Amino acid sequence: MKKILALVLIAMLAIGSCAFAEALHDKNGDGKLVVYGIYKAGDQTWFINEGDAARKTVEEAGGEFYYEDCLMDGSKMLDAIERAHSNNADGIVICVPDQTMSQNVVDLCAEYDIAVVAADDALEVDGEKIAPWVGIAGYDIGSSCAEWLCDYIEEKELADDETTGVLIMTMSTVSSCVPRTDGEYDVLTARLPQIEESGRLFYADYDGTTEKGNTAAAAIITGNPQITKWMVMGANEEGVIGCVRALETNGVDAESACVGMGAYMVVEEYENGTALRAAPYFSDVAIGTYSVNTLFSLIDGEEVEMETAVPAEITTPDNYHDILG
Repeated sequence: MKKILALVLIAMLAIGSCAFAEALHDKNGDGKLVVYGIYKAGDQTWFINEGDAARKTVEEAGGEFYYEDCLMDGSKMLDAIERAHSNNADGIVICVPDQTMSQNVVDLCAEYDIAVVAADDALEVDGEKIAPWVGIAGYDIGSSCAEWLCDYIEEKELADDETTGVLIMTMSTVSSCVPRTDGEYDVLTARLPQIEESGRLFYADYDGTTEKGNTAAAAIITGNPQITKWMVMGANEEGVIGCVRALETNGVDAESACVGMGAYMVVEEYENGTALRAAPYFSDVAIGTYSVNTLFSLIDGEEVEMETAVPAEITTPDNYHDILG
């Protein structure tokens, strides 16, 4: 009887060990789960929040999470991948600082047998994704920004006002950002074509940082003193906030209206009554969580979607408490 009980206990322990190994999503078979989060601008609020959510998801699965900031430097990104390899990482969630390095990243991860999922900015070649991606439905979110701004322009009767201009802040070298501004442009020009036709539609390209957004916007604002009411949309929130500061510096913020992108920097702006009037909220926490869960499925050999997009909702000073909590 004791022998039978012993065998049963051994069997139960074996089953428990297998379940534990599965829960670990242990790709390299070393009995532990190690995940790296490698982010192109790890000092930005968006990536900090996203990384915190990724860390929580990994730690809840019993694993270790390492946060890496690339500082917008491709060589630092490659160094981080090397550290992940040295630390026997099972998987990497990555937002690359330079999408032209996408194939290098995928090839290196394949060589090291590390699963990889792209967050925010896709790993792609010639517009085709070469690794699973988790991010936002950029075109639709850009469209929603423009719909709100067009409603605002019409409500204020500014469409034919020669002192009103629209500024679209672009990040033309980042594939995940281009659809956002495409959606903004398409809706704006369809609903209020006279703004472009009268030469009151402007563009400022920047690199995603508040500083560069401020510099790019300031050049347009100071170069067009005939415009005193600026309607602004952008590719990320940092850039739009940079533009808000430029409007303030030039004394044309009172009648201007800016639409952010992500709503992760809106609270102080809304509470202080700045020119930031609205922003679509899409969850950095959701992307951090979904990207890691997708990585777990990939490690476990499951079939995963190549594209996972999180939804968005427009926030304003009137509703942000309800939406953001």
